[in-house]
Amino acid sequence: MTPVASDPYRDWLRQRLSAELGVREADLAVQGAVQRRGWTAVRALGPRDVIAVLQDVYSQMRENFGDARADKWLEGTTLDLAKFAESVPVPAQPTAPGPIAPAPSPIKWGRRAHDLPLLLARSHAEIASRSLGAIRTNPDLLSLERAAEWDVQATQAEVRRWETEEMLSKLRADHARIEVADQVAAAVAQGDLLRLTVKELEEASRSGQVVSPQLAHSRLMVTQTQAFLEAFTPLIELEDADTPLTMLELDLGNARYSLGVPLHPNVLRARHALNYAQWQAGEAGEASPQVMQAHHNLHLAQAEAQAQLDGTLNAARTHQATLRQLATQVETLERRALQLTQVGGDPLSLARVRLEWRQVRTAARVQAHRLEEAVRLLEALVSEN
Repeated sequence: MTPVASDPYRDWLRQRLSAELGVREADLAVQGAVQRRGWTAVRALGPRDVIAVLQDVYSQMRENFGDARADKWLEGTTLDLAKFAESVPVPAQPTAPGPIAPAPSPIKWGRRAHDLPLLLARSHAEIASRSLGAIRTNPDLLSLERAAEWDVQATQAEVRRWETEEMLSKLRADHARIEVADQVAAAVAQGDLLRLTVKELEEASRSGQVVSPQLAHSRLMVTQTQAFLEAFTPLIELEDADTPLTMLELDLGNARYSLGVPLHPNVLRARHALNYAQWQAGEAGEASPQVMQAHHNLHLAQAEAQAQLDGTLNAARTHQATLRQLATQVETLERRALQLTQVGGDPLSLARVRLEWRQVRTAARVQAHRLEEAVRLLEALVSEN
């Protein structure tokens, strides 16, 4: 059972930092992190908060001891933190009694229905917090406190899940707007190339060359491209296509992402169910069928969360590698276009390079956006924000 005033993650953090920095420096590091982020001094820390402090200390260690020692320390410490998070719930303070009001007025089904999961999750978190308060004040229920703390942490994680979904939804909408602008800009470049091609083929035809099929096809493509531009140009701001590419340079092998498993909402829910089953089993303990089933369900939830984390990390790594390759091609094409302009290259050759540049840049943008979305999801799993 965890006492109300306990702060196990702060104690764990001080112990780990003291071993590396000394007791005084460890306390100063924690206090500095708390002050910089505006946390209240009495706030109980959780694993995401600890990660933030570890990142601060890591930056200092890189300056003082070099990258190799700092990297090794951060990886080992973060993995130990992930193990600690599997067995110790985040201390929670109960919510004061009062009406549960996730929204200012009743919401009809179908009206802003996408908000309902988040509103529901917030209500569940508030109810769990109140239940924890009731358990702590009832001597007959004190043995349920640990299970109730896991319940609070699980419901709060569910809130984070839906807040993350909302954030990603807005981010994807912004990305889609720019990606459509990229497509339109590429169509503009294609139209320019096609018109120059038609002009060249018409001259070839007048000189007696047999180019009728190519000329007919190019004219058809001009018509189709123009129809596309007439439909989509009014829907976008063409300047968005010139927005610089987002080049995220980050270490996707960082051990702190391992926290994504013990802090996953489904894993926390399964851990709460295990603690509740252990309370119900009483003297039967671990031999109880309900407890054994709860252990099994926890194992399945952890495996599923690990698979989701690995999938997101692998996708992010693939996007990162592809983006780097495409960004190199974009730079090469930019140099080629500049050279053609400087030496007075023919308009058709320059138009071909510009179209290829737009097409490669469009492909790079997609990879940059998918990488950013994956990274924002990963950060939401382990960040204190």
